[in-house]
Amino acid sequence: MPKKLKIFCPALEEEALKQFNDCCSKDFVIQAALMPDAHTGYVAPIGAVIKTKRAVVPAWVGYDIGCGMIAVLISDKKAEQILVQEKARQLFNQVNRDIPMGAGRYVAQGRPNFMVDELKKKLQKLKESTTLDKLWETVRDKSNPNLGTLGSGNHFIEILTCDDETWLVIHSGSRGVGHYLATYFMKAVSGRNKGYEATYAIENPDQRDEYMLYQKYCLEFALLNRLSMALKVEKAIKAVTGIQYDTMKNLWTNKNHNHCISLGNDLYLHRKGATSSDKGERGVIPGNMRDGCYLVEGLGNDDFLCSSSHGAGRQMSRTQARKNVKLEKFQEAMEGIVAPICRKTIDESPFAYKDVSEVMKLQKDSVKIIKRLKPIINWKGF
Repeated sequence: MPKKLKIFCPALEEEALKQFNDCCSKDFVIQAALMPDAHTGYVAPIGAVIKTKRAVVPAWVGYDIGCGMIAVLISDKKAEQILVQEKARQLFNQVNRDIPMGAGRYVAQGRPNFMVDELKKKLQKLKESTTLDKLWETVRDKSNPNLGTLGSGNHFIEILTCDDETWLVIHSGSRGVGHYLATYFMKAVSGRNKGYEATYAIENPDQRDEYMLYQKYCLEFALLNRLSMALKVEKAIKAVTGIQYDTMKNLWTNKNHNHCISLGNDLYLHRKGATSSDKGERGVIPGNMRDGCYLVEGLGNDDFLCSSSHGAGRQMSRTQARKNVKLEKFQEAMEGIVAPICRKTIDESPFAYKDVSEVMKLQKDSVKIIKRLKPIINWKGF
């Protein structure tokens, strides 16, 4: 039967298109869609959504299993205490102290943390289900120091506003835990220590079950990781500004956009940088450090495989951005926003990304815009 393939990205890099076509050429692929923010990734392009029969491909999920977004309403009244530049800068410094950010930054042993007990329960459940004892021990040892940490690259924490409302949005994933497990299973299914970053499908049922088991743990870890950071920000906001709110009560959404999910009947759906957008499902689609985020509601469009973009999508590689973007222009673009605006974050400047408003127009049949949030404070790990 002919495969149902859809591309919603009109300005697509040649390499990203080649990656998509290479993935879709596999016999076990039955349907695929490429989101409006698509760009070149590892093996599968970022923005790829691929449905398969009896096959799971770890490389199509990627290294940051469970990468995703959380949104929390801080206040439905104008938060003047945060809007004042002096307070915003104090809050910026406090959160930088409380949350490890950047590659190789972890929670030191003995430091206070949130969601630790919940993590222990997830680890115990994984231990009772797995047959790979040594792998479980490594995951256990990596989990605690990674919990409540941001990471680097396009991951961020933001305080944003919409009319009189103030919001918290965090973009992060499973950190070193997911990276280790992705590497482990890519090597295991390929049988290689080099060249394992390729389309190797897990078709052995036992190995597939183990991957899905550990991936499920990573997805749960990522949810807890974002909650842990959100609770740290809540505590910092109270300490610096006196504003009190309840993260758990005010949680708008917390979801992953890098995963492989079972649809039943031996069908699997891979999303690599794509937001699940079932009918009525809430989501967050970020733009860049300057242009903020969209809160959206899914329309359940099967042409999009009930998915939408996970952001604006890069229009410059990191290398291109470091070479072509001038620091002065970056500083001008970020005027009025408290953020780490420096040479180390220039590859995350607004100029490195596509116009998020245009990306949103391209997926109007997949998601409905609920609110647009504009940033006042942004944190990046570097």
